[in-house]
Amino acid sequence: MTLQEFRDCLTHKEPPEKLTFALAGLWWDGKGDWTKAHESAQQDESAAGAWVHAYLHRKEGDSSNAAYWYSRAEKAAARCSFEEEWQEIAVTLLKSL
Repeated sequence: MTLQEFRDCLTHKEPPEKLTFALAGLWWDGKGDWTKAHESAQQDESAAGAWVHAYLHRKEGDSSNAAYWYSRAEKAAARCSFEEEWQEIAVTLLKSL
């Protein structure tokens, strides 16, 4: 799936079944549903899930919790815009589908 296909499927009511929990979390965030995004990211115990989790807490404004999750993801805390980070995560995680 390309980034554009991922963006295009945001018009659907549910995320595509083939998405990982981390990508589904990013998908729900793209739909504007932080709660569902967080619930989905929490189900993924991998570094990918931790990265999405970190992004969501940064977006929420909880920098200390975000720092914890960035550490779990082995990523430096993002300093770019939320859109830029969302896209970076999506592009990276879509490569593994």
